Amino acid sequence: MKPILRNSLLFLFLIVVFSSCADVVEIEDCVVEEPYGFFFGLWHGFIAPFSFIGSIFMSDVAMYAVNNNGFLYDLGFVLGAGILFGGSGKASSK
Repeated sequence: MKPILRNSLLFLFLIVVFSSCADVVEIEDCVVEEPYGFFFGLWHGFIAPFSFIGSIFMSDVAMYAVNNNGFLYDLGFVLGAGILFGGSGKASSK
């Protein structure tokens, strides 16, 4: 199998797998539960690109949890997304 085809199929497979992790719950259901904290924000940051792609095709997929505890969730989300994309460390090493 050609490397470009293999890599494309692997990428498509990963998009499907990671976007399946991004579940949306009605806000009324979220309010009665404990709000999402730092670690859920970190996880949602990791899967944000896949959640975004999933949200284009499915209306019940979202990138960001509405029911969160504020700063700590946001911090986790930004760190998770930054870690996934290499953060600013890559730019400073050039």
